[in-house]
Amino acid sequence: MTTLRNLIDGELVDAADGATYDVVNPATGKAYTTAPASGAEDVDRAMRAADRAFASWGETTPKERQEALLRIAQALEDRSDELVRVECENTGKPLAVTAEEELPPCVDQLRFFAGAARVLEGRGSAEYLADHTSWIRREPIGVVAQVTPWNYPLMMAIWKIAPALAAGNTVVLKPSDTTPASTVLLAELANEHLPPGVLNVVCGNRDTGRALVQHPTPRLVAITGSVRAGTEVATAAAADVKRVHLELGGKAPVVVFDDADVASAAEAIATGGYFNAGQDCTAATRVLVADGIHDDFVAALAEQAKATRTGLPEDAGVLYGALNNPDQLARVAGMVDRLPDHATIHAGGSTAEVAGGEGGYFYAPTVVSGLRQPDEASQDEIFGPVITVQRFAEEAEALRCANDVRYGLSASVWTKDHARAMRMSKRLDFGVVWINTHIPFVSEMPHGGFGHSGYGKDLSMYGLEDYTRIKHVMSYIGE
Repeated sequence: MTTLRNLIDGELVDAADGATYDVVNPATGKAYTTAPASGAEDVDRAMRAADRAFASWGETTPKERQEALLRIAQALEDRSDELVRVECENTGKPLAVTAEEELPPCVDQLRFFAGAARVLEGRGSAEYLADHTSWIRREPIGVVAQVTPWNYPLMMAIWKIAPALAAGNTVVLKPSDTTPASTVLLAELANEHLPPGVLNVVCGNRDTGRALVQHPTPRLVAITGSVRAGTEVATAAAADVKRVHLELGGKAPVVVFDDADVASAAEAIATGGYFNAGQDCTAATRVLVADGIHDDFVAALAEQAKATRTGLPEDAGVLYGALNNPDQLARVAGMVDRLPDHATIHAGGSTAEVAGGEGGYFYAPTVVSGLRQPDEASQDEIFGPVITVQRFAEEAEALRCANDVRYGLSASVWTKDHARAMRMSKRLDFGVVWINTHIPFVSEMPHGGFGHSGYGKDLSMYGLEDYTRIKHVMSYIGE
């Protein structure tokens, strides 16, 4: 069995006390590697390395940072086959889907932020007070602590480190304890093109994350994770007045009006709901359908579910793989088992049988209709391949139900009526709204939510700006 190591100050190192834990492949339920169970001493070592490195990295020019990120992007592209293999062993994802849908955006996002490093903007200098010229400096914040989740471990690491490094910060990142392998490999590749200490990766559990957040060195803590984890991070960071960047859960409404094309909408929504086993905070898993097409839509969605395959990473034609861990499998199964009597299961509703994956955490693509707004499955994030359907009569009812959750990350509207689409996109209380599509992202546009989905933006120039601080400089120019 191989052993992962932390990357601190440019070197691969074990935890200070030598402690390790097993990392399990979700598709088999078996351990395939071990990772350092890092403690406060390891976190402190990484923070000190990042602090030292910031003294010089923070003074680099945007051109130098751009060139480093471009070299890292090229390294990822050159070793994409290896990264895909590690990511799929890490997560149980299908190899073909990961190679086609995840690696190319990762490379593109690095290249986007490489370019963005050179176009930071601020207000033009001017004399807002007689005989005094004012201007704005955008500066790196310093050392940044980052925590990434298990659903997209490689991509979320890039969403975090790319803007932070582009802005001139140094980083200490903790990947999820269940999926550290691809992040460690990413750090190894990046380390070949960065000075020691600029990017550090420390593996471990929640206690490691707490040590990261509570350490006095970082001035910003960024996390993608659950609402519980985000609340803990924000609470701990407040004690030291650290800035916080939170991308948390979601419960995306997918509002389908009666003028939508039933077949094409059902196909696209099924893909958006089942992709990555529904383990996506933007997943299209809460569908609101107009009365006039409700029955036809549910039937079409059930047919899509029955045609959707889950399986081992190497299986051909598989859309999604295993759930990440046994606790997550139990959570998804428990929410389906607790469905109220007025709900109807049209497809799935149980664990999935996968040849060769007897120890894996597989759940069948599921469709549930008859849900009502107060139901647990309508309100709480399932984070699994379960699409629920509610019906509505009028646009106002659809909007009320769509907004009646604590999350505010993403939503979509399906209609041929342009004015209705514009009204809904304005009134939906979500950070991302798609029209007649669901789940595409581009590097140039921001991703981030409202309410219990957190605050701050990933991707885009807004994401880069989140990793900068603003300084006003004023100079007396009178005689």
